Amino acid sequence: MDNPANSSHARFLPPAPVDRVLGPLTRFLHVQSASGIVLVVCTIAALVIANSPWREAYFRLLHLPCTLGVGSWVLNKDLLHVINDGLMTVFFFVVGLEIKRELVAGELRGWKKAALPVFAALGGMVVPALLFLAIAHFGGFDSALRRGWAIPMATDIAFVVGILALLGKRIAPGLQIMLLSLAIVDDIGAVLVIALVYTDAIQMTALAIAGAGCVLTFVMNLAGVRAVAVYAVVGVIVWLAVLKSGVHPTVAGVLLGLMTPAAPWIPMARLQVIFEKVAEDARDEALPQALTQATLAQASVAAREAISPLHRLENFLHPWVAFVIMPVFALANAGVEVKVAEIGQPLSLAVAAGLALGKPVGIVLFSAVAVALGLASLPRGVTRRALIGGGCLGGIGFTMSLFLTGLALPAEHTAAGKIGTLTGSLVSVIAGSLVLMTLKPDASAAE
Repeated sequence: MDNPANSSHARFLPPAPVDRVLGPLTRFLHVQSASGIVLVVCTIAALVIANSPWREAYFRLLHLPCTLGVGSWVLNKDLLHVINDGLMTVFFFVVGLEIKRELVAGELRGWKKAALPVFAALGGMVVPALLFLAIAHFGGFDSALRRGWAIPMATDIAFVVGILALLGKRIAPGLQIMLLSLAIVDDIGAVLVIALVYTDAIQMTALAIAGAGCVLTFVMNLAGVRAVAVYAVVGVIVWLAVLKSGVHPTVAGVLLGLMTPAAPWIPMARLQVIFEKVAEDARDEALPQALTQATLAQASVAAREAISPLHRLENFLHPWVAFVIMPVFALANAGVEVKVAEIGQPLSLAVAAGLALGKPVGIVLFSAVAVALGLASLPRGVTRRALIGGGCLGGIGFTMSLFLTGLALPAEHTAAGKIGTLTGSLVSVIAGSLVLMTLKPDASAAE
């Protein structure tokens, strides 16, 4: 039997390096699996409302004028743009944090670990885009519709993790981690497309202000500024400048997320010394109580600063993004009037085919090439069948695909693009689930 004193002491030991890496990942997967269910409910609700007698009120609400400004500085947007340009910037900020975490301490740290998800993600972006463009060529799409080639490129990890959670022990942990890393690389590709492709005209003065704000943020990090309010003010200025520059403002969120420090201000060894000092002062009855309280306050600050800003912000914001921002985005963007004629439109079919067919083909093909060339290896417990099932689930492109639809297509064609996204994602859910359900529960132990 363990000594209670030893067990009590163990609670105060610093976490092992593996716990510091896997802890955030485990919490991330738990939040994502639950948020996937919420997203499904909000998507169904939006579709029902948009195809009900309340649809006119629904669309009027989305186009409700919203004004934000001080004096002559006024920003006029409708509610839909407030959600897509404002709230989704927080979503992309968290995306930036996730990318930084994976690059620093996750599956994208070092080429050996990153090779498979990088190759898989590249295939999952290139093949769907090429398939869309091929359909666009033979379907006679005009140049405005061909801009939608990027819509089927991205994977929605919330839905994917939700499906994997429902399948339980059939899913090897390695497949979850691979798909999570793949989605992160997908997000990097989507952000680059938004910044480089879907930016028509750039205002250099505004972009220079945004750049100066990013430099100021970097300098404040080096100087040890820890006041969140200061960073929030600078972040808002960067967001406004990027918005006025012509680049989509969500890019500002990603940049600021990538600039967030991944290392704690106070290392674990220093924290241990501080706690030992606190314990020593607590035992010294000669010290004034005020001094002891001051030492405890300093220890509290030290304990907070022993966790990196990246992890603190991700832990704080991720539930808000998963259970507030993404559901609101789904309610605002998934509501489309479903017409049988639009389901069979070439544009809808191109998007759906890119997701349901292009994604799994690209993911599996590029992964197989990487393994065959000896550049990567399948994770432990991930069989070829599991890879195919995971590739099919990679075709669930809900959040980012809907977002790209609004950027890429003219307003009169966004409904067809959204229907294609919903159709392709639904087919991907069914196909991926059917393949993965054929796996044995002990597949995680097999090679």
